[in-house]
Amino acid sequence: MRATLDRPDARRFWALAAAGAAVVLAGLYAAHTMEVRGHVVTGMDNRIVWGMPHVFAIFMIVAASGVLNVASVGSVFGHAAYKARAPLSGLLCLALLAGGLFVLMLDLGRPERIVVAATHYNFRSVFAWNVFLYTGMFTIVAVYLWTLMERRMAPWSKPAGIAAFAWRIILTSGTGSIFAFLVARQAYGSALLIPQFLAMSFAWGLAVFLVVQAAMYAWAGRVPPPEVLRRMGNLLGLFVVTVLFLTAASHLVNAYFAKNVAFERFILVDGGVYPALFWGAYVVAGSLVPLALLWRPGALGTRDVVSAAMLVLAGAFALLYVFIVGGQAWPLDIFPGYATTSSYGDGTIAPYTPSRWELALGAGGLGVAFLTTVAGVRALRFMPRDDPSIAPATGPTA
Repeated sequence: MRATLDRPDARRFWALAAAGAAVVLAGLYAAHTMEVRGHVVTGMDNRIVWGMPHVFAIFMIVAASGVLNVASVGSVFGHAAYKARAPLSGLLCLALLAGGLFVLMLDLGRPERIVVAATHYNFRSVFAWNVFLYTGMFTIVAVYLWTLMERRMAPWSKPAGIAAFAWRIILTSGTGSIFAFLVARQAYGSALLIPQFLAMSFAWGLAVFLVVQAAMYAWAGRVPPPEVLRRMGNLLGLFVVTVLFLTAASHLVNAYFAKNVAFERFILVDGGVYPALFWGAYVVAGSLVPLALLWRPGALGTRDVVSAAMLVLAGAFALLYVFIVGGQAWPLDIFPGYATTSSYGDGTIAPYTPSRWELALGAGGLGVAFLTTVAGVRALRFMPRDDPSIAPATGPTA
């Protein structure tokens, strides 16, 4: 049976749903194991408390904000080609946000105590702000999707789109602020992290959208319009360059202060796995190679764009691993100007190797996002519907 535009082949759908459910169940089992046996089964300890699950969670939360950029360009700025993709953009936002929060809640060790976090607030904590930011994002994007998919609500789509655009900027700024306000760690504590996280959300969200869009078109036996693909590919390249620039600026600013030179040397030169991931996986494979694929003469076919997007996503995980885990591996400078030693390991590099339980939990979050997307596409009309009468843009490709 051939898949149609809105009702894909039922057997293929159930196969994908079963695969997604299996990954989610593996994540739940990993969380159960970590709760029963304790975090001793993971690679985390009292020095590295944010491990691989947080890499997955923060990636999905940041990408959830950025993937909504496609809808914003359509509804807020009036680009018809992007507006046709707004419903899928909103669905992916909700799916990724749900997946990210799935990992965060289950990595707490006592997920049932989320009730305490939801009812007792310390408004001087960025984490307390995020409780409102996440719930607000779910609510606003759900209303936005309603205005996009219900004909009688169409007049409200632009106000709802503007609200979603503003809220996602605030949400990503809040995620960046978690690290920007964390002055105890030499890897963090910089206002540059807020615009850097915003740029990362744009790049990673668009990369996710391009991969999912390509899969949906292939499922329906269609190809995306070349002009739309060219615009989105060029936009992805622009975002990748922006992230690369802000990442370089963040390290240069950090290294300007003498107290941080040793840390920068560790993370960029002699820190073992961290420099290898930063230069090899993020800078080269996750940034320069995608730019070469996107901007080489005659490029921007579906294969080039999807390959570049997948490399950008792989580089995103590498960058977050270096940023989150590497930033904690460097010892705390508790008494500036003095050396601290003890039997506990003060002043030494903290070792960390992610366990299979952490990887399974993180993959479970991706499974939640995947399953939500597959079910949403099956149930409602989220497939982009391009108007053939739209003339190719003559202005900037972004």
